Amino acid sequence: MKDFPFLSILTLLPLVGAAVVAFIPRGKGNLAKTIALVWSLVVLALSIGMWVAFQVDGDRFQFRESYQWIPTWDARFTFAADGIALVMLVLIAVLVPAVILASWHDVDEAKRSVPTYFALLLALECTMIGVFAAADVFLFYVFFEVMLVPMYFIIGSYGGQRRQYAAVKFFLYSLVGGLFMLAAVIGLWVVGGHTFDWANLKDASAAFETNTARWLFLGFFIAFAVKAPFFPFHTWLPDAGVAAPAPAAALLVGVLDKVGTFGILRYCLPLFPEAARWFAPVALVLGVIGIIYAALLAVGQNDLKRLVSYTSIAHFGFIGIGIFAFTTQAGTGSVLYMVNHGLATGLLFLVVGMFVARRGSALVSDFGGAGKLVPVLAGVLFFAGLASLALPGTAPFVSEFLVLIGTFTTHKVYAVIATVGIILAAAYVLWMVQRTTQGTLNPALTEVPAMHKDITLREKVVVAPLVLLLLLLGFYPKPVTDVINPAVQATMQDVGRTDPAPTAVANGKVAR
Repeated sequence: MKDFPFLSILTLLPLVGAAVVAFIPRGKGNLAKTIALVWSLVVLALSIGMWVAFQVDGDRFQFRESYQWIPTWDARFTFAADGIALVMLVLIAVLVPAVILASWHDVDEAKRSVPTYFALLLALECTMIGVFAAADVFLFYVFFEVMLVPMYFIIGSYGGQRRQYAAVKFFLYSLVGGLFMLAAVIGLWVVGGHTFDWANLKDASAAFETNTARWLFLGFFIAFAVKAPFFPFHTWLPDAGVAAPAPAAALLVGVLDKVGTFGILRYCLPLFPEAARWFAPVALVLGVIGIIYAALLAVGQNDLKRLVSYTSIAHFGFIGIGIFAFTTQAGTGSVLYMVNHGLATGLLFLVVGMFVARRGSALVSDFGGAGKLVPVLAGVLFFAGLASLALPGTAPFVSEFLVLIGTFTTHKVYAVIATVGIILAAAYVLWMVQRTTQGTLNPALTEVPAMHKDITLREKVVVAPLVLLLLLLGFYPKPVTDVINPAVQATMQDVGRTDPAPTAVANGKVAR
């Protein structure tokens, strides 16, 4: 199966599905939903087959395909996946069906086109898969930019209040970041031997001049920091998270943002190792600031969707310090954090969307005691919140623990400061749950008919796989870490960093 063209088919399949769904007449919304769901499940099945075919002890990059595209520039349709890309591709395949099912009743057929919305979701899936599967820098850039288009229309046409402002802000921030990367891509092509192939560029990177490599690194890093987003490039995310439909916001924070951290791991570190080491102190400072700053802002939010958006900014701070700690433990923890954050925050956004759909409001002050009316749904919200704050037994705990312990071995101060974010996470999550579902019942809720309907069968099907995965990976993360570890170790070797030797104290002396 290793010669099967998994990646090209995975990339093209959602695009074909998007075209099919887009041509369905506007009055046949149920048909469009059904086809989109089935299509996404086919992509999920294919991604599972790719996971099974992946050889943990095999080559670093597998499923490589390369097709001629623009010979003059040596730009090719080249796809390949290492363990880091593989786990993100499977995450996409898991989340998209859940998002489609969660969006079943989100579009008002009288006002907007249902087929267009679900076609946009499939088109978004195509671009997300493409950006993680690309092994050609120019192809990566194309997917990186085209990915903005479906999300822009999802937010701008199907979002809530201030959707147009949020869509434009999201697009402009990402576009400006993309311009920095375009300049760096052109520079990389010039100094890298007139090629865009990742493997060839990596071989050529050893001859890059120091200042040139640092400027190229900075161009890529700014683009990825905006996409992630890292502090202080984060301000677009709360607005986009609030305006986007909740299921689409689950994809926004669960997958799209990971393109930034993935890009740092795939491009910034291996292609510019000296620049990465030189810039690491700044990146660590930005990561720690993001953890504390975003957590403090999350505590004071009255809008559920904005609160969840700020929690994501804090989580990306943890991922950032794990990447730039340059240890295998922290690096593996960061990649695992990318997966677990996608599951946990994706679940949290989906459940918040279910509450908002019932209440007709995302304001915490409009709830209060909702658990008395919808106890099961409130329980799922509580679980999603606990997973988001990395409660032991849930998947995010494993990744957060690896990041902190791996960072502590090389940067104790940053690791200690970052732990403050854990305390703040408990504050904003538990306070949110308490104000929303616990305490005295808000009398206004009894007058809302939808608030008397607990979780439905469709909603159970949406949340159940995510809950199970969060529990399974919380107790047994080995299947995922086994896939991630070789790719992370290879990346650390590219950077020229090795794990510090373990220390032990015996008879008052430090032994190594």
